[in-house]
Amino acid sequence: MIHKMSYDSPLGTLLIAEKEGALVGLWMEGQKYFLGSVKEEMQEKTDVKVLLQTREWLERYFKRERPAISELPLAPMGSEFQKAVWKILCQIPYGEVTTYKAIAVRIAKERGIERMSAQAVGGAVAHNPISIVIPCHRVVGSDGSLTGYAGGIEKKKKLLELEGV
Repeated sequence: MIHKMSYDSPLGTLLIAEKEGALVGLWMEGQKYFLGSVKEEMQEKTDVKVLLQTREWLERYFKRERPAISELPLAPMGSEFQKAVWKILCQIPYGEVTTYKAIAVRIAKERGIERMSAQAVGGAVAHNPISIVIPCHRVVGSDGSLTGYAGGIEKKKKLLELEGV
C-alpha cells in the first residue's frame, strides 16, 4: 500500500507518496507523468513518518535552508537506467546546474561504453518521480537554456531562482 498526502507549496499543490518507510513520489499537480508508473492503490494518510519528514524538508527548502537530500529515505520506482540518472541528479549541488550531455557522458563512462544519448538521459530526467527532492530542475540544455520540465518551465525557473541560479 502506498500512503499519500497533499502539501500546499509556493508552486501549488504537491502530492507526496511513501511506501514501506521510503519516499516513492513527489509530484506537482498537473505535471507531465503525474503519478508516473504507480499502479498500486494509494491511501490518504497524514500521520506517516516519511510523509511528515518530507513535508518538513519541503518547508525548509522553500525557506532556502538547503536541506540535504540524504535526510530522506528515497525509493524511486523506475528502470536501472533511470535510477542511475536519478542518482546523478542527487549529486548536483544546490544552486548549481548541469546539462543532459554532461550526465550522458558520465553515465557512458560509468558503464564503460563509448557514448550515451543525451535524449535518453532527458527521458529519464523527465520521468523522475520525486520532483524537487531529486533535483531534475537543475538540468539544463547544453547552451544553458531551460529545456523541458515535467512540472512546466515556469516552475523550473522559480525553483532555480529560489536556489539563486
